[in-house]
Amino acid sequence: MKGGTVQINWHDMKPVLSLDFHPISGLLATGGADCDIKLWLISSGEPPKKTPTATYQNSLSYHGSAVNVLRFSPCGELLASGADGGELLLWKLHATESGEVWKVLKNLSFHRKDVLDMEWSVDSAFLISGSVDNSCIIWDINKGCVHQMLDAHLHYVQGVAWDPLGKYVASLSSDRTCRVYCNKTKTKSKGVPEKSYICQHVITKAEQQQAKDDSKSTKTHLFFDETLPSFFRRLAWSPDGSFLVVPAGSYKTSPSSETVNTAYVFSRKDLSRQDILLRNTQPALLLPGASKPIIAVRFCPLQFTLRGSNSAGLFKLPYRLIFAVATLNSLYIYDTESAPPVAVLAGLHYAAITDIAWSSNGQLLAVSSQDGYCTLVEFENNELGTPITPQVVAKKSMSQETNNSSAGKKLEVIVLDREEAPSDAVTCCTVAEAVGKKIGEEKTIPSPIPLVAPAAAPAPNPSASNKAARKRITPMAIDP
Repeated sequence: MKGGTVQINWHDMKPVLSLDFHPISGLLATGGADCDIKLWLISSGEPPKKTPTATYQNSLSYHGSAVNVLRFSPCGELLASGADGGELLLWKLHATESGEVWKVLKNLSFHRKDVLDMEWSVDSAFLISGSVDNSCIIWDINKGCVHQMLDAHLHYVQGVAWDPLGKYVASLSSDRTCRVYCNKTKTKSKGVPEKSYICQHVITKAEQQQAKDDSKSTKTHLFFDETLPSFFRRLAWSPDGSFLVVPAGSYKTSPSSETVNTAYVFSRKDLSRQDILLRNTQPALLLPGASKPIIAVRFCPLQFTLRGSNSAGLFKLPYRLIFAVATLNSLYIYDTESAPPVAVLAGLHYAAITDIAWSSNGQLLAVSSQDGYCTLVEFENNELGTPITPQVVAKKSMSQETNNSSAGKKLEVIVLDREEAPSDAVTCCTVAEAVGKKIGEEKTIPSPIPLVAPAAAPAPNPSASNKAARKRITPMAIDP
């Protein structure tokens, strides 16, 4: 793995607020405070160049205000971009004699204030957007109109996510709540089915035991309020839909302890339960962050075969998933087969990180920042592992969606002692040396922490029956 901050003029030295890779061509699109969208060709960092290079290709100039978010559709034919003032544009790829060009297809006008986040449905037929006007809007792309407005939040909606299996959409707001909406198909009078999303969970507080009296508990907020120094709280579903990772979390081990910056992991099994109160949904894991709050999560689109060398993983999946978690000033890379993060990159930028994106082949990871620069990290062939073929991935996804009992077992939790983490869990020391940045020592890198109710805890492992009882990990924040 190699990479670093690319020292070029991305957006006239103004903040770069969002970026995304085209799923087919691999072009990188960036949006910034200069009101422009730029397309870049990313080239591999071959020796003697260690850092991937970005070559300017084209500008998409139409917005009249800062571009806060942009996302390519899964089919690759459309690009959605959201900006200040409620601007939301759809761009379509056209083939011409001189090559392919992007042209404005539609102007989706309904948001009254800044659009902060967006995500496409897997079939590219719908788009969800979140705005400073406290609302989420689900757009029907074919009709070019509002399909449904979700306006229950009481403050800015700074992150939205679309379930890859099509059942849920999720939103995260500075009102300290994460809302999960479930797809309920209704049949209209003419016999035409219509999708409607109903709020199924309002995730806001968690039970916490009092240190002095285990019989008493208090409820504490899971998320930061509007004082979080970021406009973005970009949450994400795993590519297989088995769990949702939500940033902007704060956690205390006791009422008197200091706040730990974290991201929460919610299992699909818990979100699919119908017999619980809306506000009782508890996270299955928390991912302790560094000294700054977590503002974005993004998954590598590929699934990888198990390596089988690490039994300490907290996610019991038949394959491995890789995802990146960005704080305001650092980047953590997690592997679901490993307990601690496999890589930590810190000191990349002089200002807050704003967005992260993976290329479709999983070999490039891009990070944008308010300092006007972007960081590119390149992974060598099979460095992350052996990708699973699309046919196998599709088969596993279909099996997971149709078999509820199987889906409920996708995420299990194991409580680990810190000393039980494998010695080779942190594998990016060479990366840190390549980019010339600091990396936390293995012993200081916090591992995911289980946060499940006693009744939901997994059965003990028979093979570990002779071992000493495992203790709960104490969360800790590290300075990068």
